[in-house]
Amino acid sequence: MVELYDAGHGIDTLGKCAPDKSLREYKKARELVKDIVAQRRAMGYDARILVTEDNDISLPERCRRVNAVCRQVGKSNVLLVSVHCNAAGADGKWKSAGGWCAYTSPGQTKADILATNLYESAQTYLKDYIEDFPIRKAKGDYDSKQRPIRTDYSDGDPDYEARFYILVNTQCPAVLTESMFQDNKADVDFLLSPEGHNAIVNLHVNGVDKFVKSQNR
Repeated sequence: MVELYDAGHGIDTLGKCAPDKSLREYKKARELVKDIVAQRRAMGYDARILVTEDNDISLPERCRRVNAVCRQVGKSNVLLVSVHCNAAGADGKWKSAGGWCAYTSPGQTKADILATNLYESAQTYLKDYIEDFPIRKAKGDYDSKQRPIRTDYSDGDPDYEARFYILVNTQCPAVLTESMFQDNKADVDFLLSPEGHNAIVNLHVNGVDKFVKSQNR
């Protein structure tokens, strides 16, 4: 199984940052992907960084790279995880939304299994974040509607469905993860902490590991 990890956006993408510029999505996503890939390789898997450039590679080019690997080894032998940070607005102000979630394309595919494995891993590796969430909510860091693990069970599984370009134009199972909100101060503090960074890395590493092992049975 070839594991492709995509880091969202690029250094030249406008607006993808915390209001105080302490976190930039392109940089955090690349840091996360670098560590995820390093761990998966250390475990003996063929893990690859899809975008090695810092600039924003177009979505068609990202999909072309994924599908080229699919043609080389067979689409059933490839998976894609696109790593992002979420945002509740685009006005450069702090917001009250928070939490982790994942997206797949509409319908039931192997991507839904991968996403479910990532959700299960999130419950384990975001345990401290989950336990701290009600305290943060009481302090006003999150509004009353927020939850630490964001889900949509309308189709029977926890992931959200969307026709994001990279999900519907790639031939292999593909999941897009949104690791916390870059415009929420508490989430940014979590992402910038060593504990938060490692938790996000580990949930991806172990969620993918569960999926790959299930496909090899």
